[in-house]
Amino acid sequence: MNVYTSEKIRNVVLLGHGGCGKTTLAEAMAFSAGITKRQGKVEEGNTISDYDKEEIKRLFSISTSVIPIVYEDTKINILDTPGYFDFAGETEEGLLAADAAVIVISAKAGVEVGTVKAWEYCEKYKLPRMFFVTDMDDDNASYRQVVEELTNRYGKRIAPFHIPIRENEKFVGFVNVVKMAGRRFTSMGKYEECDIPDYSMENLNKFRETLLDSVAETSEELMDKYFSGEEFTADEISSALRENVIGGNVVPVLMGSGINAQGPAMLLQAIEKYFPAPVKRECKGTAVKTGAPFQADYKEELPVSAKVFKTIADPFIGKFSLIKICSGILKSDSSIFNAERETEEKISRLYILRGKEQIEVNELHAGDIGAIGKLSNTVTGDTLSTKAFPVLFDKPVMPVPYTSQRFKTKNKGDDDKVSQALAKLMDEDLTLRVVNDKENRQTLLYGIGDQQLEIVVTKLFNKYKVEIEIMKPKVPYRETLRKKIRVQGKYKKQSGGHGQYGDVHIEFEPSGNTEEPYVFEEKIFGGSVPRNYFPAVEKGIAECVLKGPLAGYPVVGLKATLVDGSYHPVDSSEMAFKMATIQAFKQGFLSASPILLEPIATLKVLVPDKYTGDIMGDLNKRRGRVLGMNPEALGKQEITADIPLSELYGYSTDLRSMTGGAGDFSYEFSRYEQAPGDIQQKVIDENEKELMAAGE
Repeated sequence: MNVYTSEKIRNVVLLGHGGCGKTTLAEAMAFSAGITKRQGKVEEGNTISDYDKEEIKRLFSISTSVIPIVYEDTKINILDTPGYFDFAGETEEGLLAADAAVIVISAKAGVEVGTVKAWEYCEKYKLPRMFFVTDMDDDNASYRQVVEELTNRYGKRIAPFHIPIRENEKFVGFVNVVKMAGRRFTSMGKYEECDIPDYSMENLNKFRETLLDSVAETSEELMDKYFSGEEFTADEISSALRENVIGGNVVPVLMGSGINAQGPAMLLQAIEKYFPAPVKRECKGTAVKTGAPFQADYKEELPVSAKVFKTIADPFIGKFSLIKICSGILKSDSSIFNAERETEEKISRLYILRGKEQIEVNELHAGDIGAIGKLSNTVTGDTLSTKAFPVLFDKPVMPVPYTSQRFKTKNKGDDDKVSQALAKLMDEDLTLRVVNDKENRQTLLYGIGDQQLEIVVTKLFNKYKVEIEIMKPKVPYRETLRKKIRVQGKYKKQSGGHGQYGDVHIEFEPSGNTEEPYVFEEKIFGGSVPRNYFPAVEKGIAECVLKGPLAGYPVVGLKATLVDGSYHPVDSSEMAFKMATIQAFKQGFLSASPILLEPIATLKVLVPDKYTGDIMGDLNKRRGRVLGMNPEALGKQEITADIPLSELYGYSTDLRSMTGGAGDFSYEFSRYEQAPGDIQQKVIDENEKELMAAGE
């Protein structure tokens, strides 16, 4: 592939609701540009971007992939992102490398939750954007309705650049509103000029007026010209629209059919014409040696710097670090320095990836996207630069995973293999976490949603040949007592030679501090228990509080006071006093009105106004206590509630179901509270079943 300078590069992310047709559109663009001789289909599993086995099997995108397309003399790097919310981390990675966005909408489904989220992403990253309405070949397609929905939501910024032409109820072409000309589709996404149908004139005039209003507002000179009734020239319209699109004041709406490759050619044309080259965008980092800001801004004359926006760790194609060059020119025979990890590595080969295809190149210029193979110390979010001028760019902020599943390795000898495979998957997906919960003797796998975790299990089996089984996590309950009790524990054993003897009288009572497991004191008078055995008594208590006798959960809020006891000058030992303490604890704790404490989380749910009633009703069913509501931007409400952690299992799936995917949530641990009687009994019964099943 040829080398392209920043001015001749466009980095465009495809966004939209899951299943709206992004991958099909990307495939149609590649076909229209002549990259493929036959257009692939998602259903046939032969598209460029959905090459992973799981994507082929499930018929939707799981990872962000790059498809470089050359249109005339411009290289357009298309970043095809997943639309399903479980893979939001992948979408964020695509956004990190993009300079503009195409939001894809299905004409038959209309504006969906994913469409709105895509717009919010563009606002967050300040990306110029345009809409592409696909599925125009469908009988139920309504372009007019989509435009109305977008206009109602986003106002005058929406500017339809096209109007459909239909003959015998079939989509055959479009009217270009900017050029006031008809276009009829021919083959391979190409088109020829045609007359504008009479029935299109009403909408055409309306949309044209909107466009001219936008053009007029770009300068006083054009405003004067507009009000004096003069016509704008084609160059004036084109340059004014480009300025407005880049500034985000105008959002074009284009249309076509991805499956029939109708429209991708004009979309490529619009991307080249209206979207900015990287050099028009800001890119700011920090010079490590001086601490001063470094304006990279995709300038080729500056020292080379790049950010790693994604990692591919595949057992078959190897490890690739996908990079966007932020300044300078990166050459394949150069050395790079990772300032984050203070390591230098030699680049042997430099690639451009097109799906899974690797195209070797000698150099990449500022603003371009490429890949480096086998970097041993580099992960997503790292900055690569020169040792002489080290640079750091801000790390990406990824969505926090709140959905968890407990997992176990199916085959006992596979623990290390599972650990290594999960580490590779976590290199690829920054929204995956593995947490070792020693307290409850479980390992937890965290992700954005259940579907993501299910795919992790399948990937482990298919790619790395290891199996895990996932199950509901154990809730980290606590045990404590409510009354004071005095109890004796005596350990006596005789078996020839020295025996074992330890005798303790201990008072157990609530300490009043459930933040700490226990407090130990001694009030021994007259040496009934020698001082050198006090540590053994405390050691016995420390062991006991790790696993309470009520349901096997850690004990908190316990005060233990050693008040009396006896010893044998020959047979007493530290072990004997520890065992006596353990006996006293088991007997005393169960007699001191033991209770279970459950963890309470503070939950924040962000939803559009219309869902607040449903959410609050659902929280009440989950034993939640709503603490308040705060209005947020874009017509949303943030509901804050205290809720038992046990009631949050499966909440991600339920929230999406209630809100059509429009709701987001987060939570953090708050405190422990006494669990209701029925919950306590249920947990105790479950513990007994587990013990019986384990044969304990």
